[in-house]
Amino acid sequence: MSDISSLSVPPRSERIDQLVGRHAERLTERLKAHRDQLLEQAPRKRLRKFTSGEAAQFLGVGDAYLRKLHLEGRGPSPEIRAGGRRYYSAEEIAELRVELERHTKQPGSYLPGRRPGDHLQVITVVNFKGGSGKTTTAAHLAQKLALDGYRVLAIDLDPQASFSALHGFQPEFHLLGGGTLYDAIRYEEPVPLREVIRPSGIPGLDIVPGNLELMEFEHETPRALAGRDGQFFFTRIGETLSEVEVEYDVVVIDCPPQLGFLTMSALSAATAVLVTVHPQMLDVMSMCQFLLMTSNLLSVVAEAGGDMGHDWLRYVVTRFEPGDGPQAQMVEFMRSLFGEHVLANPMLKSTAISDAGITNQTLYEVEKNQFTRATYDRAIESINAVNAEIESLIQTAWGR
Repeated sequence: MSDISSLSVPPRSERIDQLVGRHAERLTERLKAHRDQLLEQAPRKRLRKFTSGEAAQFLGVGDAYLRKLHLEGRGPSPEIRAGGRRYYSAEEIAELRVELERHTKQPGSYLPGRRPGDHLQVITVVNFKGGSGKTTTAAHLAQKLALDGYRVLAIDLDPQASFSALHGFQPEFHLLGGGTLYDAIRYEEPVPLREVIRPSGIPGLDIVPGNLELMEFEHETPRALAGRDGQFFFTRIGETLSEVEVEYDVVVIDCPPQLGFLTMSALSAATAVLVTVHPQMLDVMSMCQFLLMTSNLLSVVAEAGGDMGHDWLRYVVTRFEPGDGPQAQMVEFMRSLFGEHVLANPMLKSTAISDAGITNQTLYEVEKNQFTRATYDRAIESINAVNAEIESLIQTAWGR
C-alpha cells in the first residue's frame, strides 16, 4: 500500500479569501444597482399618503370630524382623489395635531409626548435568535409612535443594520466614514451624539444608523476593562442619550442578536424592555437561554453600580399563525408562565409584512393596493394593536 503522503494532491486553484472578496465586490455592485432602482439618491424616505380614515385613527378623532375641519378651512387641505376620497401626508397629519391641540381643553390629547417631570422612555427591543421579528417590530413601533405625535429617536445597534436599510440608509454606501452610535460611545475621542443623528424623512422620527463599525465597541471594551477605562462600559449609552434627552419623548433601540457589551449597555440605559418571541419550541428554548444569560450578566452589572430599574418588560409574540395549533399552545404556555408580561396582541405572520420588507418598506410606507384588502388590513390591524399596547405602557409609566 502506498504511503498517503506520496499521493498527489491537485493544487488548489484559488485562495478562499480572494474568491470571497470577488463575490463581495460583485454583490456590492448589484445591491447598489438594486438600491438605486428602489430609493432616491438621498437616503430619506417618505411615508405613503393615508386615507382620511387612517388619518382620523392616528389622531383619535372621527373621519366626519376631519371632513368638518376641511370644510371649515382649518388645517391643511387633503388631496382629493377619485370618488372624493381624501388623503393626508404624514406632514399634514402632524399639522392637524398642532391645530387640534391648540383648540382642545385637555392638553396632551393630540400631542401625547412628555410633559414636565416625565422621564425619557428608552425601549430596547431584544432577542439573540435571528428571525424573531426584532427589527420588524422596532421599525413599525418607531414609525407608529412618530405618526401618533411622539418625538422619536431610533438607534440601530445591530451591526447587520437591517433597521437602517429599512429607513433608506445602506451602510456600505452611506456610512463609509462612520456615523453610527459607536462614534458617540467609543472610549477615545467620542463625538457628540447630535453629530450622528440623522432625519429619517418621516415627521417626528430621527435615526442613528448602524453598520459593522459597531463591532469595534465589542472589541475595545475588553481592552478598556483591562486598563480600567471601561469599568463602567454599561453607562456609556445612557450617558450619551442624556445629551439629547430634552429633544425626544421615546428612544427605540434595535439591539444586536447577541448578548454582548452593546446589548448590556443598551439594557442598562433602558426604561423598558421588549422581547420578541417566535412561538415555536426551538425559539422559546433559545429565549430561555437568553433570559438566563441576561439575568446572570446584568446581576454583575448591577453589583458594579449599574441601574437595573425599569418601567416595564413585555414579551411580544411575532410571526404568529392563529391556525397553527402548536403555535397557539406555545402562546398559552407562555401566558401561563409570564402572565401580563406577554402582550395581549400578537404580531401576525403576513405576506404583506414580508413582501413590504423586500423593498425596504414597512406597512406604513408600502402602497395598500399592492395587496388584497383583507391581507393588508389583517396585517396592519395586528401591528397597530401591538403598538397601541406599548403606547399605553408608555403613558402609564408617565403616570397617566
